[in-house]
Parts: sequence; structure tokens; C-alpha cells
Amino acid sequence: MEKLIEFLQKSSTSYHAVQNGKRLLEANGFCRLLETDDWILSEGGKYYVTRDGAVIAFTVGSLNDFSYKIVASHTDSPALKLKENPVQKSAFYATLNVEPYGGGLWHTFMDRPLHVAGRIIRRENNRLLEEVVTSPFTLTIPSVAIHQSRDSNDHLGLNPQIDLQAMLGLSTDIDDSDTLIEAIAGENVVSYDLFLVNADMPYSFGISNEFLASPRIDNLTSVYASIETLVFDEPRTGICVAACMDNEEIGNITAQGAGGDFLENVLRRIAYSLRFDDNEYYKALGNSFLLSLDNAHAVHPNHPEKADSTNKTALGGGVVIKGHAKKSYVTDAFASAVIKTVFDNANVKYQHFFNRSDMKSGATLGTEVTRKLGILGVDIGIAQLAMHSACECFKKSDYDELIKGLLAFFAAKIVREEDGIHVE
Repeated sequence: MEKLIEFLQKSSTSYHAVQNGKRLLEANGFCRLLETDDWILSEGGKYYVTRDGAVIAFTVGSLNDFSYKIVASHTDSPALKLKENPVQKSAFYATLNVEPYGGGLWHTFMDRPLHVAGRIIRRENNRLLEEVVTSPFTLTIPSVAIHQSRDSNDHLGLNPQIDLQAMLGLSTDIDDSDTLIEAIAGENVVSYDLFLVNADMPYSFGISNEFLASPRIDNLTSVYASIETLVFDEPRTGICVAACMDNEEIGNITAQGAGGDFLENVLRRIAYSLRFDDNEYYKALGNSFLLSLDNAHAVHPNHPEKADSTNKTALGGGVVIKGHAKKSYVTDAFASAVIKTVFDNANVKYQHFFNRSDMKSGATLGTEVTRKLGILGVDIGIAQLAMHSACECFKKSDYDELIKGLLAFFAAKIVREEDGIHVE
């Protein structure tokens, strides 16, 4: 749990998450691949490749069973993205011009410490170099006092252009936007992807410290769990993959998101490097399985009426298997039966999540991945509260069950047969 807490604390943006994930992978013997190079892979090898805010890592097990076992998660979380020329000055204050990234509970980002974090592109001679940065200072977005906004507790609608400007300093102390960028990253910065992110430290709470609260639990708990279990040195068959994609919070629509070609390209290049032809690749997909790993809503302590009437997902109830009639989650009966069998064989505790039928469902990476690859898949995660808040929470024991479940998945053999699926 301490390593997860450190990962949550240090992974302010998707770029930080990839950087920290790379360090964990390399410390465990994974070799970096570049999309621009030829790949030379071998049985027993461990590899990873990155694209912007995404990282895909994989191990090559016994090729007597050439198939893919994929755990897909996302590295991004709701934040406030800085525009170009972000500093705006009034008579008294200098503030930051930002726009919402993802669907955050924006009022929770107010009155708390915020870092400016992300990546900058620095020019050195004729080279453009990427650098992950975090501001050495914190900012805050002050809320309007209750005396000046008597109905603010009744109406939480915020105008992002007006209400979400962080205070940078007094207008007399700030020259222009260059002052901000130089304070964060120094000189020669050509461009950037920078965000205002919650700088709060993770903390345990509850009478037995059984809960963990932190920024970015959705979905860095899944990212870290997938990498942490992939690096376990255990004999496995086929190709085990941890696909940590970016931009899920804005619809997976980018080249490094689940809607892009990154994952499909990696899977194809693995097959090509291992001397499997297209026919063998498509046969492998037919025997492959996806875990779309993203968190689920627990029953709220103050609003239990928000939960489904017969599927009340509880903190401490184990790994959540998520279903939805309109396929916001990819789970179907066969996929659910497969993962239940894997979990039952490993004594992993699990439960079910469905939305109330009169509420709109969120979506995950699973629909994009299965649509592109045509493989069987299931949506799972751990239960949490305050999803998309600046600070979220979950029960620590559920993360332990998730680790146990992912280890069982990577170790399992899932084989399609003429009249069903064999799982062991």
C-alpha cells in the first residue's frame, strides 16, 4: 500500500504516471521499445513502449498458447488545463485562464492547494525535448464567501471561465505569461501541456485507518495495480499486457487513447516480431481476453438512494464486476462467467455493479478496445466514493483483492472451445 500511495502522490498527470510507471518497469528488468525501431522479441522477454501519456508493457510467456491477456486502464484524471497565454490580470490580481479537462466535480478543486503540472517542450539548438514538470509553488482557487453568495450551497453550478481561475499573485507582481512558465520550467520552453491539479497528500482515515483518500484514485489505482502485478516474476503463458492509456476522461479519442491505434499496433507488432502471420494473429485474438479496469461507484453513506436496488456495491466488498444493458460496460454473460471462474479459483472476493436504470452510465476503455479487436472482455474495478472529486476514497482491502485477482488473471489459461470456454 505504501508504494501505491507514493505513486498516487507523485503522479500528478498522465505524463507523471507514465514516467513513474517506466521507473517501476525498468527496475524489474523491462526493456524499452521505440515505435520507430524494429522490435526483436523473445520468449521470456519483458518490454514496454510509450506514446505521450500512455504506456503499454507486456511479457512474453510460453508461446505454446499464443494469445493476449490484457488489462487496460487509463492514466488521466479530471483537471484544469492551462491555455496558451494563461496569465490574465485585473486591477488587483493575476489569475490563470484554464479550461476543464474531463468531468470533474469542480467545486471540490476550490480552497485547496493546487500544483501546475504536466509536460513542457524545451528547445535546445535544433532539438525539441519533452520534460515532465511540477511547479515549485502552489496556487488556490478561492470560493465566494457565503455572505456574498447566500444560495451557493443550493446551486453549485460553476462557470469555468469565471469561477475556476486560480490566484497566481498580485497583478503588480506578475509581468506576463512568460513569468509563470519560467517559474515552473526555466527558459526555452516552446509549448506545454500543463494542468492545475490537486496537491493534497494521500491520507488514511476511519477508526482503523481502513480507508485511503487521495487525488486521482480514479484511475491511478488501476494503472499501478496492472503494472505491479505484471512485474511479478511468475511463469505465464502467452502475452500478458498492461495497457495504460491516456485521455479516457475526454472520450478515448486521441492517438494515445483507447480509441486510437496504439494498443492494436503493439499487439500486431508483437505477433510480427515473434514470426506469427496474420492468420495466427487473428486466431490469437479469438483466444484473448480483456479486463477493462476502471473504478466503480460504491453506495454513498448519505445517499444510498443513488444506488441500484438489488446491486449495492460496497466498500470492502471486493473487486467489482460492472454491467450495463446499453454496453457502456462490455461485460456479457460469458465474459462475466470467465472472470468469476478465475476469481473463484483464486478465492478472490467480488461483487456486482449496475447503475440505477433511470441514471446515465459512465463509460470506460472496454468498449473501444473490444470494438477494435473483437475480443471477449469484462469491466471490473474497485469500489470508491467521490468519483471525479479533487479527492476520492476507497477501502484498502479492496485493492488487495484486486491485486490477487489480477495475478490470477495473468496466470490463467482461457481457451475457446467449440461449445464453450475452458478456464483453468
